[in-house]
Amino acid sequence: MVQKNVRIQDVAQAAGVSTATVSRALSNPELLTEKTRESVFAAIRSTGYRVNRTARNLRTRQAGAVLVLVPNLGNPFFSRILAGISERIGDCDYSVLIADTKVQTTSGKKLVDYFLDAQIDGMICLDGSLPDEDLQQFEDNGVSGKIVFACEWVHHSKLPSVRSDNGEGARLAVRHLYDLGHRKIAHITGPEDNVLTHARREGMLQERARLGLPVRDDWIIRGDFSLESGRMAAQRILAMEERPTAVFCASDQVAFGLMSTLTAHGVRVPEDISVVGFDDIELSEYYVPALTTIRQDRHALGIKAASLLLDCIAPGGAGQQAPSSAVTVGVELVVRSSAAAL
Repeated sequence: MVQKNVRIQDVAQAAGVSTATVSRALSNPELLTEKTRESVFAAIRSTGYRVNRTARNLRTRQAGAVLVLVPNLGNPFFSRILAGISERIGDCDYSVLIADTKVQTTSGKKLVDYFLDAQIDGMICLDGSLPDEDLQQFEDNGVSGKIVFACEWVHHSKLPSVRSDNGEGARLAVRHLYDLGHRKIAHITGPEDNVLTHARREGMLQERARLGLPVRDDWIIRGDFSLESGRMAAQRILAMEERPTAVFCASDQVAFGLMSTLTAHGVRVPEDISVVGFDDIELSEYYVPALTTIRQDRHALGIKAASLLLDCIAPGGAGQQAPSSAVTVGVELVVRSSAAAL
């Protein structure tokens, strides 16, 4: 038996709404109540309704896709952000394209070409190190209103962004170590030109000053968010005549590299040196010892960034009126086993 094509009228009947409401759920879901939206999407799934993307895109003059730029697809940190973006974008029947900016910069293709070639309707950028040339090309071609930064951002850009409260996270980490009795606290940073590095270092320095903790240049060690930089930082600490009793790392990956190297050289964590990370990636809970860290709600970052972009690219959406101020997502301290009282 040949299954009949499911029409939008069938979805409307199954959901108990009008066909106009179904259309609105597909094109501008934010205009509906959560209950109505969920009812329509449940009816779409149960009936097997499929949108004719080609016809819709021709009618709306849209590509039906958004591009997500990731600075390193091999970094597990980005997985939950991408899940949040895909979940929110998928609700609106857009396709999600993902590109690694490290590869993109060597491909010869300009980022603005994705817009000019009508391949995408909008872009979410997780890389705060985009060259000024790319940002200027977005501006010159009138597509800046279709771009949102998530997690990272560009300091001098007015493009909207969604970010964690990195400064507060650093303050929480230092305060926790202080409350455990630590006064000799080192910090391993991220890359020098990264906005997250500066935000977390500034928060760390602010909390040190508030608590009256000494600042020593040799206890602020440059890293790059990687396991390898954690390993190299551990070697520097091992060579110190006066070692810190605790280390706040700018990422969980750095903390893992640090702890494994310290342990390999007979320095116990947390008995000899306490360690706090930043991010709360999935491995943090299962590492030995389990990592005390600052949790970013990465799923919420993805959802909020996608929602902001959808507002910008929807027909009649915000466009150039998108807010230039940052949307900030809260962080929290997750206490585990890698930091102990002195």
